[in-house]
Amino acid sequence: MEISSNIKSSKEKSVLPTNDKWVLRLYVAGQTPKALTAFANLKRICEKQLNGKYSIEVIDLLINPHLGVEDQIFALPTLVRKLPVPVRKIIGDLSDTERVLVGLDLLPVD
Repeated sequence: MEISSNIKSSKEKSVLPTNDKWVLRLYVAGQTPKALTAFANLKRICEKQLNGKYSIEVIDLLINPHLGVEDQIFALPTLVRKLPVPVRKIIGDLSDTERVLVGLDLLPVD
């Protein structure tokens, strides 16, 4: 699997009002196993939860290290939710789906 940037996607159940758009950035350092896993997990979660109302921008800090400054990236992979505000960050390969859903405010905290 290859990570491609600016993914826009798909179908399934929506948890959002129809006019909401989610803007997500996934910061990685090359196409490492952890980066590929994070991207696959993120895409799966978005397709299931966001009903095509999202965009994913993958930023490879090996190619563009200066792009991590704006979002204060200090660990990789890191997911940054730019919209809706407030900005939220999740570090890791996103394999704990419940943690990701809570972190993105798609699932209430117990």
